[in-house]
Amino acid sequence: MKLSRLLVIVAVLSLVAVACGGGGGGTPEECEADEFGCVTVAAGEPIKIGTLLVITGENQTLGLDSQAGAELAVDYWGDNAFDGTVGQIAGHDIELVNEDEGCSAEGGTAGAQRLVTDTQIVAVIGTSCSSAALGVADKIFGDQGIPLVSPSNTSPALTNPGTHNPFYLRTAHNDTIQGAVVAEFASQELGAASAATIHDGSPYAEGLANAFAAAFEEAGGTITDQVSIQTGESDYSSILTDLATGGPELLYYPIFVAEGGLITQQAVENGSFTYLAGSDGMFTPDWIAAAGAENADGVYISGPDLSQLAGDADFYENEFLPAYNETYGEPTSVFHAHSFDAVNIVLTAIEAVAIEDGDTLHIPRTALKDALFATENFPGLTGTLSCNENGDCQQSATIGVVTVENGDFSDYVYSATKGLEG
Repeated sequence: MKLSRLLVIVAVLSLVAVACGGGGGGTPEECEADEFGCVTVAAGEPIKIGTLLVITGENQTLGLDSQAGAELAVDYWGDNAFDGTVGQIAGHDIELVNEDEGCSAEGGTAGAQRLVTDTQIVAVIGTSCSSAALGVADKIFGDQGIPLVSPSNTSPALTNPGTHNPFYLRTAHNDTIQGAVVAEFASQELGAASAATIHDGSPYAEGLANAFAAAFEEAGGTITDQVSIQTGESDYSSILTDLATGGPELLYYPIFVAEGGLITQQAVENGSFTYLAGSDGMFTPDWIAAAGAENADGVYISGPDLSQLAGDADFYENEFLPAYNETYGEPTSVFHAHSFDAVNIVLTAIEAVAIEDGDTLHIPRTALKDALFATENFPGLTGTLSCNENGDCQQSATIGVVTVENGDFSDYVYSATKGLEG
């Protein structure tokens, strides 16, 4: 499958475009009827897409990796080539406006507020961390009618019907899937009969720890304890000692780089746990450096299995990765392909609903949101994307597990594909 198929607007989006007068010389009347109005892009002006990712600090590898995927998508759009050109829609350049979310609620608030001051922002790619989105950036953007499409938020709460913002979607997997895969690996492959979990109170970590615990118990395992830590501490040894008294074979701590590195060091020093495991918040060489290679060796880490892409694997290996490597070096995390897909579904939806008025373009905000949620059977790099009413566009995902060998991540030692329904 050639990835130029990404430029084909799926039928349901075309229907939305017709309803909004898109592509057929429509008038701004559709803008007056839209609750949030239109973004009007004057002749010679760019179509602005925001990014709100963690691009500084200890977790920056997660966001910079996604930003690279977004930039490559804009480069590839239109001419189907990674040649450094800027993609266009109806003669208008596509421009990324990048802000930092700091992997925190406070950072998500500040970054989102900076972006919404620019009324020309059509949509936003982000956030990296679920804590920067849930009840924070998703609400700030949603209140202005701006879609937020995340390449790496995985907290179940973000697409739970009770907490979902109607302008929020994601191309990343839901951690109900990842938790089930890690539990399956722990029980079936490692043979662990008991486990304890640590989370840092963030929506990502707590949601994933709980998803793992539920699936592990359903598989017949015993959860001896689940604890929350305060980030920024320098010593977690007493918590680890308390957890060890329950005798868990596996310690699962799906947190981020700094705390993940420190807990790895201190868990190894404790010596009571047979297996240590984390997830994609630690799936970066920066975590290995924070833990120390000698401590990270043997730890299991889960995340999207990019060796088993359900989308265009040949394109990923032979075109996308070489372009990434040439521009940015080796990938620093595992969500660049999801970011590429996020940008492509946004651009496809814009192309579907945009109203051409001479050299001016009108983009109705609600129609754009509806077009995104109508995405169905979209041939993405990570697989076929179909967005449900709660914003989950990855209806199934392949999650893999690696370990650390001699200070580097191994090939995948386990992989499984699961859907949102189990």
